[in-house]
Amino acid sequence: MTLDYQIDGPENDDLAKPSQDGVIGADMERRDGRSKVTGAARYAAEHLPEGLLHGFLKRAPGLGAVRLENVEEVRAMPGVKLVLQDARMIRNAAQGTAGEAPVQGVETADYVGQPVALVVAESFETAWHAANRLKVSCNGASLPVLPKNGEADDDMQEESVTGEPEAAFSEAEVLVDETYTTPALTSAAMEPHAAVAEWDGDHITLHASLQMLRYNRDELADSLGIASDKVRLRAPFVGGGFGSKLGISAECVAAALAARELGKPVRVVQHRRQVFEVNTRRTETRQRIRLAAGRDGKLTGIGHEARLSNLPGEAFAEPVLQGSYFTYAAPHRLLRSELVRLNRPAAGSVRAPGEAVGVTAFEVAMDELAQKTGLDPVELRLRNLPETDPVSDTPFSSHRLADCLTRGRDSFGWQDRPTQPRQHREGEWWIGTGMAAAVRVNMVMDAEAQVRLTPEGRAVVETDMTDIGTGSYSILGQIAAEGLGLAVQDVDVTLGDTDLPPGSGSGGSVGAASTGTAVWLACEEIRRHIAGLMGCDAADLTLVDGFAICGNSRRSLVELLGGEAVSGRGKLEPGEALEKVRQATWGAVFSEVAVNDITGEVRVRRMHGTFAVGRVLNQRTARSQAQGGMAWGLGLALTENMTHDRRDGHIVNRDLAEYHVPVHADVPHLDVQLLEDADPWAGPLAAKGIGELGICGSGSAILNAIHHACGVRVRDLPATPDRLLAGLT
Repeated sequence: MTLDYQIDGPENDDLAKPSQDGVIGADMERRDGRSKVTGAARYAAEHLPEGLLHGFLKRAPGLGAVRLENVEEVRAMPGVKLVLQDARMIRNAAQGTAGEAPVQGVETADYVGQPVALVVAESFETAWHAANRLKVSCNGASLPVLPKNGEADDDMQEESVTGEPEAAFSEAEVLVDETYTTPALTSAAMEPHAAVAEWDGDHITLHASLQMLRYNRDELADSLGIASDKVRLRAPFVGGGFGSKLGISAECVAAALAARELGKPVRVVQHRRQVFEVNTRRTETRQRIRLAAGRDGKLTGIGHEARLSNLPGEAFAEPVLQGSYFTYAAPHRLLRSELVRLNRPAAGSVRAPGEAVGVTAFEVAMDELAQKTGLDPVELRLRNLPETDPVSDTPFSSHRLADCLTRGRDSFGWQDRPTQPRQHREGEWWIGTGMAAAVRVNMVMDAEAQVRLTPEGRAVVETDMTDIGTGSYSILGQIAAEGLGLAVQDVDVTLGDTDLPPGSGSGGSVGAASTGTAVWLACEEIRRHIAGLMGCDAADLTLVDGFAICGNSRRSLVELLGGEAVSGRGKLEPGEALEKVRQATWGAVFSEVAVNDITGEVRVRRMHGTFAVGRVLNQRTARSQAQGGMAWGLGLALTENMTHDRRDGHIVNRDLAEYHVPVHADVPHLDVQLLEDADPWAGPLAAKGIGELGICGSGSAILNAIHHACGVRVRDLPATPDRLLAGLT
């Protein structure tokens, strides 16, 4: 039995809805938390089949044609089993939802650090040593094009013009016209990319650290030149991804090829420095933002122009302008982006692709407009909220930005701040506060799930959906528990296996709403079957505490099933809803910082975020996701910067010692307030994405607080002490 469902709008939605006081939405601990903290959870690299061999990727030291100089010498080393250079090896990780092989072939290095060979040996140490002994030369490539003088790729340009924007800018009573830059960034997930490949005849099982198995299966099959039904992927636990594991990466294909050639299982784990080089990064950006307004702060024109980069041959362009289409109203608009081709590691989706850097820059510009007009930054934003989508004129499915701004303002204590910068000093520290709006597009994706109700009255949820630390195990268990009237502890959840129905995967903040809805649909199918056994309509059936109740009849599920199991399968498709309405998630972030007048050091003292994200499925995991995004915003504003050598494009700081992610000492108390947002266009669960919203605007709130504290406006991120000192003297 399969229940198909498309999200077309509230008028077509006659499905049962979760109750307001059930287990959905409760503050519950992660069901996988104990196994993770005790070490019982097994990640990809911890799968150790008998006869396991170990591979280590060899990187290109330069650009151009690749030559392996001493292959025979390395092959003769004790314990070495294989030196592999295969045309099917991949140049870089696949883009999210690609569903096909990325660029293949390693005979030419298109960026420094590209995998060009794999050395396999009896032990990891031997493979690493032998790979270091393997000599690689690169010859014949020119230097990479630099962003400041590179020609844009005509096929990758985006432009949207409404009204007469140039006239609006030239005639504006108040004009902000500034350029902001953000550096290249990396996901830096805790678990390195890893794969263990085993062949059984012409079938392969790959244990890997991946986010979206339904697509990854096709990507691996295409890379190997085999049918998808001969590939099984397993990823029950993933130690973070943030976009870097959306597509298969080099270790997956290399391990599979080596295992097939050697007839033994092969494990390949990326070294931390390889993680920085081989997998997709966030592009650096240069953004020119123009805001035309009257003296009352009402926007008359919006201009947002961005320059991005990517490796030749990659079709992805960071959607930097995404939030600028709908956040604020203005009759005249110019939105334009262009992409430059660089011989640097491929750019791809990193947490909140688009808004993470686009909203960050735009919200700093809004703060500059507030300063020029003399308006309170919250009031300025409230004056410019649109009634409908400013470009398409379609209605919003729900619009809670005003509520987030006002509720956040009141919770933070915003009204107590001085109106002008450099007004509050404690010793050698300037103190200030700042705020920003947060917006993120909301999406759903195709997803399927199966739920089995066993003769013993337990439920089993099955889907290839992944849990990358976001709480999928917990949330899907809660949904099934409520859908079937069971206690949460009577529900088992099995994830991360392509032998199971294809879920949405983890990416784009779609997982909980998409695969969660598929689980709810599967439960609805079981409910209808039980209603038939009870002799009543499903609408009249109540399932609670393991009992089915209909009218005056009450029977236990165990008795009702009579020793038989019942299965339901749910299938979600996006439908037409997103064509009829503009759907988004909303937030407002407030921060207080201290800036040292002598050293330029910035300390974030507190942050508050108010967010509207549809129906919250688990208060604890939702709050955690919001806090994680806010911590990411702090890193974006203050510490993170992937630095490329401009001579050949190689990454200078390719480890966690030199690429500075925020640590405990950097992150203050992060206060989160979640507003109820029952969006009728979001399906029966009314759930939306939350994993990425928290980063959008959090960095701006910190940067704006820095300006309020000490009067220094930082437009080139991150706001490191050297960039503040010049303005403090």
